Amino acid sequence: MIKTEFVNVTFNLGTALEKIALREINLTIPEGQFVTVIGSNGAGKSTLLNVLTGDIIPNSGKVWINYQEVTTWSSSKRAKFVARVFQNPLAGSCANLTVEENLALAYRRGSLRGFHSALNHRLRDQFRSQLARLNLGLENRLSDRMGLLSGGQRQAVSLLMSTLAPHQVLLLDEHTAALDPKTANYILQLTREIVNENRLTTLMVTHSMRQALDLGDRTLMLHEGKIIFDISGSQRQGLTVTDLLQLFEQQQQEALTDDALLLG
Repeated sequence: MIKTEFVNVTFNLGTALEKIALREINLTIPEGQFVTVIGSNGAGKSTLLNVLTGDIIPNSGKVWINYQEVTTWSSSKRAKFVARVFQNPLAGSCANLTVEENLALAYRRGSLRGFHSALNHRLRDQFRSQLARLNLGLENRLSDRMGLLSGGQRQAVSLLMSTLAPHQVLLLDEHTAALDPKTANYILQLTREIVNENRLTTLMVTHSMRQALDLGDRTLMLHEGKIIFDISGSQRQGLTVTDLLQLFEQQQQEALTDDALLLG
């Protein structure tokens, strides 16, 4: 599960470059729920993920993951709970290491690392089995450097890496944005399968409103660091991209009205 309580993040606090990134974020995601997050550039989407991974410590507020308060925990300490797949297929893995070495590091994430103890025949067989399900022939390329794979192949391996250790939370940071449409659809289908099989609590940031409605159980929209709407269940079923845009415009109008009342 994921929970945030009154989380605020401001960059360059007290300077001329001060920028509010998140404002009073109160969010609870039950165990196993798949939530999609949309919003314009600068809305706070990536900042929210960074708060959950521990790459950013909030100025105020609290964060819980897997029923433990982790507000001040480092990203390395949270690694045993949280896996993340990035937008750039080159991120989240090491190009100069082999496929099996990258998988071994993912398998050991959150614990003491090292290839000597991590790589053995049993694990190699497990890696081959996991890679074979991708139907990309990668089970025969364990000794190839990761940097030799295509963007789609590398992103598929990154998704597998996210499940090798017993994580409870999966964060997807626009993980299909850099891929061509055919490869993106393949990665999205793989995402569905992995999330469902492992019952992962998942937060997926996307710029695609269509993806936000097609995947998961619930959709949030961030704007100027705030959650401006949160829809799930019957409210979400049957919604179109046009409906989402209208909801956004409606929320914007209500916010302007509230500001005018406060100033008045």
